[in-house]
Formats: sequence, structure tokens, C-alpha cells
Amino acid sequence: MSQTLSASTLLAVPLAPLAGSLLAGLFGTAFGGNWFGRRISHTLTILGVLVSFLISASTLYSVAVDGARLNETLYTWMVVGGLKMEVGFLIDGLTAMMMCVVTFVSLMVHIYTIGYMEEDEGYNRFFSYISLFTFSMLMLVMSNNMLQLFFGWEAVGLVSYLLIGFWFNKPTAIFANMKAFLVNRVGDFGFILGIGLIAAYAGSFDYAEVFAKKQELGALVFPGTDWMLITFICICLFIGAMGKSAQFPLHVWLPDSMEGPTPISALIHAATMVTAGIFMVSRMSPLFELSDAALNFILVIGSITALFMGFLGIIQNDIKRVVAYSTLSQLGYMTVALGASAYSVAVFHLMTHAFFKALLFLGAGSVIMGMHHNQDIRWMGGVRKYMPITWITSLLGSLALIGTPLFSGFYSKENIIEAVHFSQLPAAGFAHFAVMAGVFVTAFYSFRMYFLVFHGKERYDQNPDAHEAQEEPDPHHHHDDHSKPHESPWVVTVPLVLLAIPSVVIGFMYIQPMLFGDFFKDVIFVDGSKHAAMAQLAQMFHGPVAMAVHALQTAPFWLALAGVALSYYMYIVNPALPAAIKRVFQPIYTLLENKYYMDWINENIIAAGTRLLGVVLWKGGDQGLIDGAIVNGSWKLVARISAAVRRVQSGFLYHYALFMILGVFALMTYFVWLNK
Repeated sequence: MSQTLSASTLLAVPLAPLAGSLLAGLFGTAFGGNWFGRRISHTLTILGVLVSFLISASTLYSVAVDGARLNETLYTWMVVGGLKMEVGFLIDGLTAMMMCVVTFVSLMVHIYTIGYMEEDEGYNRFFSYISLFTFSMLMLVMSNNMLQLFFGWEAVGLVSYLLIGFWFNKPTAIFANMKAFLVNRVGDFGFILGIGLIAAYAGSFDYAEVFAKKQELGALVFPGTDWMLITFICICLFIGAMGKSAQFPLHVWLPDSMEGPTPISALIHAATMVTAGIFMVSRMSPLFELSDAALNFILVIGSITALFMGFLGIIQNDIKRVVAYSTLSQLGYMTVALGASAYSVAVFHLMTHAFFKALLFLGAGSVIMGMHHNQDIRWMGGVRKYMPITWITSLLGSLALIGTPLFSGFYSKENIIEAVHFSQLPAAGFAHFAVMAGVFVTAFYSFRMYFLVFHGKERYDQNPDAHEAQEEPDPHHHHDDHSKPHESPWVVTVPLVLLAIPSVVIGFMYIQPMLFGDFFKDVIFVDGSKHAAMAQLAQMFHGPVAMAVHALQTAPFWLALAGVALSYYMYIVNPALPAAIKRVFQPIYTLLENKYYMDWINENIIAAGTRLLGVVLWKGGDQGLIDGAIVNGSWKLVARISAAVRRVQSGFLYHYALFMILGVFALMTYFVWLNK
């Protein structure tokens, strides 16, 4: 343990946003009497996140440069038998990086919100929620035990419920937050089952103590089966990640989370919540390395998500939903990297993706503001000359997303593709095809959105559904629907610029220490004898410049270029072509438009079946069996017996004498004749 890190100082990292959240939530809303105005509320919450970011940046420096580490228990909640339930911090390379990413992106979102939510009635409440979201994610990533991890895990789920349904008078928002809540409960059931098995067989929640017993866990068989216990544990843990990080088939909640305000879409999709699953699996790498079956399962699920969710992005017309489906696809890439035992590459992509995805979401929000809350990209066009800052930052974010050489997304995506190529797992072939095809698909739908929004003819005055097209309530002034677009205020554009910088350079700067250096030493564990992908990647790496130059000769670069070129031709050169293709491939379009009918299956089969089961258990089990047969049946039986017995009590002496004689006769008969 290094003396350069202080647990008391680090305590301020999660508590500063919590303090800002509580002050704004209690005293800036009607709940506490509206003592604080908007200026005080956003100042307090931004100050809290700023303090958190500054301490996080200092911590990252100490960890990266000085090799500082900390693993300390702050508070023991209770001890049950030998099982300790504690609150503590584990600070290493993985934690410090996540702390900086979460706090920086959150800070940008806080500043951006000042402009975006300017005239919304729930202004103070929104700031309280997003600060609480930041606190929850920080408690998750800083934990040194699984109990605290689960607290943060559920806390981000709770706050996401509040934020997705922020406009609680909007029916679609109510449906979306309930959907997110219920789908995540499915994943969380698996997650808590995995944690419970670890506690039962390892006797501890503490990471270090559990990892110290990994060989013992790896030798156990799950009772009643021939499955290895560690395989069952890892799959259960990953089911939790499937819900939180929106992997197929538990991905259905994420596109609907767009019903919340745009700033929270950026926070959920970039730095919090959806990255929690990726972080958790990386943290648990010592356990996952013991089960090839679990890794293969992860690889298959990630591949399906990366490819098939990308297809859905092609047909979306809502600017936020295009970016949302790109999040699903990129989360699939991260999951594929986890399955290939390239945990550091997955985390590296998590970091680079956080910056450019936050940039794209906030850029989309800026476009929505500039277009007077029209979200349909079919009715935009030519926005570039009206919104130059939004245009250039969105272009940089799109180039990073598709993996353009020298941009941050290139270094992480390219290494994911190579890691899968080197993997020896059975599912690696399908995974490699999925991530390669995903490169083309991502480039196509990303630049489809880019060209339709920023280039081509101006169509913002041709929207036939101008009043119906907007999905978000307009918190700003009511403009003429046909007025020209305009650039957003500085509180919106400054975060865009500050996010654009790491979106371009951070991959180039940190690929060597994070993937091939000592940054994740003693944090992420890979069994090199079975999973040699990272070792092979290290042999191929000759610096970020050489990697970028070499990439110009590889298939991913040409696939990305082909995707951009095709989108340019279809939406700028020959805009009639997409409609013709749609007519020819109408069945496929219908399939994609209905999202592979996953929502229909969930709502009409799974949810309806569950409700039917509930009705059967309610009517048949509760009302029929328990209330009817057991409770009401028992008292009716007692009443009938009582009614029959009551007639025996006549009050006449000769009746009692007769029964006494009959009783004596029966006893005599039994003892004399029958009991010989």
C-alpha cells in the first residue's frame, strides 16, 4: 500500500457528487421548499463533480507514474459467521482510469445540461439525478468487495429509472423506464446468484480473498451436475453484465432509454451504467480465465450484439437512436474482447468509446437544439454552415467511431479485431466475421447520419410532421418550425470541444502503456498458456504510428472506407437509391424496423406469459387453493363438525347415560374380545 494515496481523500471522490445531489435535490426542488435557485443548484453539483474529477486525475497520476496502490476497508457493516460485509476502496490502474473517465464525462454532461435544459421545469431535479448517477458509478468502480459492487450496480439501475422516466408525464418515457428496470432485474438475478455462489464457496466478498482461492474454486463441481462450479459462477456473473451492458437478448431496454433527455443518454451510454458490465468482467478476470466455456459464451453473445445491433442502426431516422444502436454495437465489440481474454483491450475500448460516444450524443443534442427539437434526420441537411462547431466535433466523433487510423477508436477497435483473430476458442471464427462485418456496417450508418444531417440539400423546412416529429419536450422557446438552424450556446459547444480532444488523441497517447505496458499489471490476469492473444498482439505492436500506417493495408480500413463511400453515394450523389432498395428488400426492412421482433416476443410471449402465470397463481393458487381450500375450507369443515357435534349436547340426563353405557360396552368389547 502506497502512502501517496489517502483513503480519507479518496472518500471525497464519491461523496462530493453525492453532497451536490442531496443539496440540489432537497433544497432546489419543491420537496425542500425551493430554497435554491437554478444557478446555485447547478453550481453546487458541478463543483462536486469537479472536485471529484481533480482528485481522480491526481490519483491516476499517482497510480500511473508512482505505482501507487490502495486496498483498504473503511467501514465494517456487519459480520455474519465468518462473512464480512464491508465498505472499502481498491485503487489500481483499472479503478483510477474508470474514475477519471466517469468524472470527466460527467463534468462535461453537467456543463452541457445548463444549456440543454435551460427552461425545463425539472432543471434542479435533473442536476440532482445526474450527480447521484455519478456517485453510484463511482461507488461501483472504487469498491474492493462484491457487496459494495452490487450496491453501486443497483444504484445506477435505480437512478437510470429516474432519468429515463424524467419526463414522467410522457407515456413513452414511463414505458421505457419500466422496461429498463424489468430487463435489468433479469440480469441482476443472475448477477446476485453468481455473487451468492462465490460467498458460499469462497467464504468472502473481498476481491483479494476470493482471487486467492481461485484454484480451489476452479477445482469444484456444481452440486448435482458435472459442470465446473467456476463455469456456472462466471456465466451467472456475465448474465448480470448482459443486462447492465445491454447484450443480446437483454439489450432491448437501451434504445428506449432515449426517452430521457439527451444529456442523460450521453451519461448512460458513454461513462456509466452500460460500461459497468465490461468493468465487472475485467475486474473478475482471474475467475473468468478458469472457464473456457464461459469465455466462449461471452464471445458468442458479444458477436451477435456487435453485428446484428449494427444492422438496426442502418434504418433509424431518429438521430439519437442511430447513436444508441452504435452504442449497442460497440458494447458488443468490448464483450467480444472479453471473450477473447483481451480484457485490457476491452477496457481500452471502453475508455476511448466513452469520449467519442459522449461527444456524438452531445453533438446530437446540439443538433436537436439547433433544429428546434426536430430529431428526424430525413428533415435536416446542410446544417454544417449554420452549426460549424457542432459539425466539426461530430465529424471527429464519427471518424473515431468508425476506427479511422490515428483516431482513438482505431487503436482500440483494431486490437479487438486482431485479438479475436488470434483466439483459439471455438466461437472465434464467427466472432471474427461479426467484428469485421461490423466495421463496414458501423461506417455506413454513422456517415449516413452525418451526411443526412450536415450535408446535402437543406430539408429542415420540408418536414410534413413538424409538430409530431419532436420526441423530446422542447424546454426552450417556441420557435417558428421553419426558422433557420443556429449554433448552440457556449455551455453546449465547450463540452463538445473538450470531448473532441481525447476522442482524437487519447488512443494514440495511451495504447502502449495500457495494452503492452505495466498499467494493468497485477490488475488483469490472463492465462497465457491457454489464451495467447495478448502476447501475440504485443509481438505485432511497433508503436502507434507504425500501427496506423500498417492499417492502411488491412481489410478493416478498406471496409470502413467502403462504408463511408457507399453512404456518400446513397445519400448525397443518388438519394433516390435508398427508397428503391427499401422497396426491393421490403421483408428485410420490415424485420429490421421491428427490431427482429424482440420487443414483440418480449411483450406478447414472455411478458404476457408471465402475466398469465401470475393470474393463474393469483386466481388458482392464492384465491382458489390458499384462500378457498385451505383458509375458507378449514373453517367451513370445522363449522360442519361443530354443527354435528353440537346436536350430541342435548341436555337430557338419559341421553348422557345411554352414551356412557355404549362407551363402556365398546371398551369392554375391545379389551375382552378384540385385544386378546
